Amino acid sequence: MNITRRDVLIASAGFAAAPLFSPPGLAAPLPREADIVVIGAGAAGIAAARRIIAVGRRVIVVEAANEIGGRCLTDTTTFDVPIDRGARWLHNPDANPLVKLARALALEMVVAPVGQKIRIGRRNARPGETEEFLAALVRANRAIEDASRGKGDIACASALPKDLGDWAATAEFVLGASATGKDLRDLSVIDKVRGGDRGAVIACRLGLGTMIARLADQVPLALSTPASRIAWSNRDVAVETAAGRIAARAAIVTVSTNVLASGAIKFAPELPKRQLDAAARLGLGSFDHIFLQLAGNPLGLARDDAIVEQSSSTKTAMLLANIGGSSVCSIDVGGAFGRDLSSQGDKAMIAFAVEWLIKLFGSEVGASVKKSAATHWNAAPFALGAMSAASPGGQPSRAVLAEPVGAVFFAGEA
Repeated sequence: MNITRRDVLIASAGFAAAPLFSPPGLAAPLPREADIVVIGAGAAGIAAARRIIAVGRRVIVVEAANEIGGRCLTDTTTFDVPIDRGARWLHNPDANPLVKLARALALEMVVAPVGQKIRIGRRNARPGETEEFLAALVRANRAIEDASRGKGDIACASALPKDLGDWAATAEFVLGASATGKDLRDLSVIDKVRGGDRGAVIACRLGLGTMIARLADQVPLALSTPASRIAWSNRDVAVETAAGRIAARAAIVTVSTNVLASGAIKFAPELPKRQLDAAARLGLGSFDHIFLQLAGNPLGLARDDAIVEQSSSTKTAMLLANIGGSSVCSIDVGGAFGRDLSSQGDKAMIAFAVEWLIKLFGSEVGASVKKSAATHWNAAPFALGAMSAASPGGQPSRAVLAEPVGAVFFAGEA
């Protein structure tokens, strides 16, 4: 039983079976028994619950936060458009089951523009310079692929060509912090290569978090109900929460690897060291969005234009401009630099974002800022980071974490 974010959410889009007991709330107490308890109402948890209901078993999803979605979280109140504060893109729309499910729910899907634009100082890169950058990316990717076939699972940074010239730091940012939340020195070459093709991307007009919440419409769940302890054996489990204890045949734990490794959920008996070590080696990278609402489109960019700069270091960002055709832009920071910046709070993050845009587009940007916001996923208690990426030597931990421990199963993007 190996449930993952990518390929488990394929329960029939037309599935509309009534829940086997009502979602708990003021009128419905937490059930004391279920066939399966799912821990976490993110994409993996909702996927698992839909599959369980589809085969006629009783399930309850317990979620620590007060909303559905986990790291797929749509903000509909800060700005005048829906903004995804966590994951925002779905990849490979022709094969991704989530896209089919979303369309079956009549949710509008929007294809993102292809590729990224490059800024060199206050100008766009010329065609020849863009070709140089793309060539540097190809060479870096090829070197990482070659290294993944070697004897050891080394760090991606160790595999990079030494002669990438002026594009070295930009290539490292794009392949590392921007793609995985980890700098290439902290990222396994095998994990990077096995991550699969992330070509075409598509978004949900109402937000990815909204889409996950819609998929949970028929799922029995309890919000603001963190699981504190899971007693397990080879035959059954008991999940303890502040609202009561649930006895079940099995539990599917979909919390992030950082939450799992933190000990926030106690296990009795304790989880084997093998699983805890695997979670630690699959720790979450740091990736945050800094949102700025800019009046009058001072950047002169189109809807969902993606911009990176030629940088001399990885202390840089990626810009997603005019999200969904709005005046809201996202300046995304990741890796060690992003982690440090996020720890300094909103004021420092917003100041960086404004200064970075002024550097690239001119001083009028500062006066055009109407509203701002920032995410802090490393500090979010029920996430403790962004996305999972294996550290050097850690790629085999994905298979380890997929192994059941008695009647406890693990699921999620790791």
